[in-house]
Amino acid sequence: MRVFLLGATGTIGTAILKELLGTGHDVTALCRSQRSAATVAKLGATPLAGDLCDPDGWADALQDQEAVIHAAATFDNNMAAADLGVVRMLLKQAEKRATPLRVVYTGGCWLYGDTGGTLATETDRFAPIPAFAWMVDHARRLLASPALSTAVLHPAMVYHAEGGVLEQMLRQVRTQRPIEIWGKASTRWPLIHRDDLARAYRLLLELQGLTGHYNAVAQTGVPVAEIAGILARSHGQTTPYVCRSRAEVLASEGAWAEGPMLDQRLSARRLAQATGWAPRYTDLRQCFPPA
Repeated sequence: MRVFLLGATGTIGTAILKELLGTGHDVTALCRSQRSAATVAKLGATPLAGDLCDPDGWADALQDQEAVIHAAATFDNNMAAADLGVVRMLLKQAEKRATPLRVVYTGGCWLYGDTGGTLATETDRFAPIPAFAWMVDHARRLLASPALSTAVLHPAMVYHAEGGVLEQMLRQVRTQRPIEIWGKASTRWPLIHRDDLARAYRLLLELQGLTGHYNAVAQTGVPVAEIAGILARSHGQTTPYVCRSRAEVLASEGAWAEGPMLDQRLSARRLAQATGWAPRYTDLRQCFPPA
């Protein structure tokens, strides 16, 4: 397929790009910098200069594309507005097409809120943290359009060997500092390796009849203290962890920091049943074995 990829050099997008190219898809990637363009071109994709915040500047490039994967975010105070601009542009461009445009949109596990002991599925009501509540509305707009064929993928906490959601913890353990845990050590994180997540994107892309919401998770919920211990042992350390209070974290980091302090368990049963997807990384220790 001819696929337009947003976020091709991000933590998730890097893996998606490699997965798509490795399975024969023709990928055009939006690139804001020459460095990003060189990176995606070296991998075999076609770079297109443009800015996520100015979708009208690259909207016409979608006319000869069969699908769009939206895995990009500005991660600043303008994030919601930038995403809304992309959503509105997709809706507008899709109206010009003879057949529906396939879209795979990225949501997130934080849209389910604190699930505690409950295993969240796609039939549960969303209870997003305020900083990301706009995602629910944007997904609804895309799903409601008959000019689009939309699947919304909700990744668990995404990691890889160099970091992802674990980047700060790895930096601390590599410098032999105590691992900092935000909130309670018993808080559970649903986890997924980015390579497994990339395959989920590809499968949803290819199975165009699948629409609606899909969760992507390999480990339903792992206590943060256990994650810290695995990372420490992978570097031959018994580095202790320290906990920062919820109030302190929110005061210093901002509203988005509520996300990592949610106690969550997440199910990917619908994704597995619909696509045959199964994670290869089912235990964090596969990526971070004891030293």
